[in-house]
Amino acid sequence: MSVSPPTALRVLIVDDSTLVREGLRAVLGSHQGPRKIEVAGEAATIADGVEAARRLRPDVVLLDIRLPDGSGIDACRQMLGRMPDLRVLILTSVVDDALVLDAIRAGAHGYLLKEIDSRGLVNALIDVSAGKSILDPAVTARVMQMARASDGVADALGSLSPQEKRIIALIAEGCTNKEAAQKLGLAEKTVKNYLSTAFEKLHVSSRAQAAALYAKAAARSS
Repeated sequence: MSVSPPTALRVLIVDDSTLVREGLRAVLGSHQGPRKIEVAGEAATIADGVEAARRLRPDVVLLDIRLPDGSGIDACRQMLGRMPDLRVLILTSVVDDALVLDAIRAGAHGYLLKEIDSRGLVNALIDVSAGKSILDPAVTARVMQMARASDGVADALGSLSPQEKRIIALIAEGCTNKEAAQKLGLAEKTVKNYLSTAFEKLHVSSRAQAAALYAKAAARSS
């Protein structure tokens, strides 16, 4: 009994660089493995990429982060909101802590850097289409560092008293000392004293730094 060859893996390329798109098309088109890879379409913007994904229904979207009309992370979120079974693989030259986490939160199934070689890219596409998640080794190291940093943030905030946490939360919302005091029924000087103690525990020296730590912990728990 003859065995039917596997269907081609259909890829949509979303990148604003014509040169990059042409290069990716050439690399994927020259793949000689047991499963053929077919470039189903190309797009250079979020709007065109989302529409192309809806119309073409590819197996995997190969998506850049920086696009003319916004972030590829927004495109990822929109695509997966409409097509939950779609697989999205970020391919970018950008390594940024916040972007890596945002991409993962948006549902991306992989994050690769454009320095990857042809074989690595092809293997990543095949793995992602099969349900695996892929992170570039350099990105993996940064994610681990961020995870350790997040643990440190949680530990630092855990050292605060309930009242200190309430005050830091209000500061993170943009309240002044006076406004925080009014909301909590405290004297403004009392709020200032609580903040001074909280700053020492958090090892920060400004309201902005304390607010950033609180926001990071809140994002991690959401």
